[in-house]
Amino acid sequence: MIAAIQEVTGRITPPDEQAALRAVLRLNSLTKPPGSLGRLEELAVRLAGISRDEQPSYGKRMVVVMAADHGVCSEGVSAFPQEVTIQMAYNFLNGGAAVNVLARQGGAEVRFVDIGINGDIAHPQLIDRKVRRGTDNMAAGPAMSREEALRAVLVGIQVAQEAVKDGAELLITGEMGIGNTTASAAVLCALEGIPAEAAAGRGTGIGDERLQHKVAVIERALEVNAPNPADPIDVLSKVGGLEIAGLAGLILGAAALRIPVILDGFISGAAALVAKALAPESTAYMFASHVSGEQGHKLMLDRLGLAALLDLGLRLGEGTGGALCLHFIDAVSRIMREMATFESAGVSGSESV
Repeated sequence: MIAAIQEVTGRITPPDEQAALRAVLRLNSLTKPPGSLGRLEELAVRLAGISRDEQPSYGKRMVVVMAADHGVCSEGVSAFPQEVTIQMAYNFLNGGAAVNVLARQGGAEVRFVDIGINGDIAHPQLIDRKVRRGTDNMAAGPAMSREEALRAVLVGIQVAQEAVKDGAELLITGEMGIGNTTASAAVLCALEGIPAEAAAGRGTGIGDERLQHKVAVIERALEVNAPNPADPIDVLSKVGGLEIAGLAGLILGAAALRIPVILDGFISGAAALVAKALAPESTAYMFASHVSGEQGHKLMLDRLGLAALLDLGLRLGEGTGGALCLHFIDAVSRIMREMATFESAGVSGSESV
C-alpha cells in the first residue's frame, strides 16, 4: 500500500511558473494600482500556477466530508457523546448541516464519506468506505494498525480521483467525528514537537477542567505510543484518526491531479501536516481558508507556510470555513476574466499618473 501512495506522491509537480507570471502581468495591466487588491492578487497568481491558466475558473466545486469515530472519547475529552457522530451523519446526508447550507450558497456539492463511523448508516447519498468502526483509545495503545492507516490514506486518494473524474475542479476538506480535535492535537504534537498544552483547544466547548484533562490524555497517548515524527504513517496509526488519514490522502490525490484544495480548520490542518510530511510539494496546492478558534491551528498554518484568508473565530469544522472562501475564488476568477485593462478601457496607466 505504501508503494501505491508513493506512486501518487511521485506525480505531484510544482505549479506552472510561466502561468503564474502571466497572471502577474495581467493583474498589473488591469485598471487599478499595482497590488491594490492585496491578497486576492496572491490568490489569483497561485491559482494560475496550479491551473496553468492566468484566467482560471472553477465550475464544479466539491466539499468532501470524511467522518469517523475516535476511541479516545472513552476518556471524556469531549462535551458531546460519541453517538452524535452518527446522528450528525444523517444531518449531513439530508442537507441540514451548516456546511450544506454554505456549500449551497457557494454553488458546491457536498460528498459525505463514512471512513470510520462506529455504526452503520444507510442512505442513498452515502459514500461507504469504512476502514474500521472507529479507532481504539490512543491513550491506552495505538489508535489503529499501520495497515489501517495506509488504507485510510488510500481511501482519500481514491475519493479525490473519483471526484475529479466526476468533474470537480476544486476540493474543500471537511470532517465530522466527536473526539477528532484530540487526535488532531496529538498529530500536531507528534509531527512538530509542540507541547500538548499549546496544541489542545476546547473542541466542542469544554471548560477549563476538562481541557486540562484533555491535555493530560494527549500527553499520555504520546508517552504510551512514542510515535515517530519522521514517519507520518506511524503517527497516524498511533495517535491519529481515520478521517485525518483520509483527508491527507484527499489532499495528495488532488495535488497529483493539479487540483487546488481549500483546507478548513484544525482537523484539516492535521491532515495537511501529514500530507506535507508524505509529500512536501503538496503544500503548493493547499489554501488555508481560515484561522480556527482552536489554539493549535495557527501553529499548524505556520508550519505549513500558509496564511489564512479569514479569521472569524470559527471552530465548527465540517468544511464551513472552506465553503465561505468559495466567494473569494469566484471574485478572483471574475476579476481576471471581466475587469478591464488600461488599454481596453482607454485609461492612462501608472506611468502617466
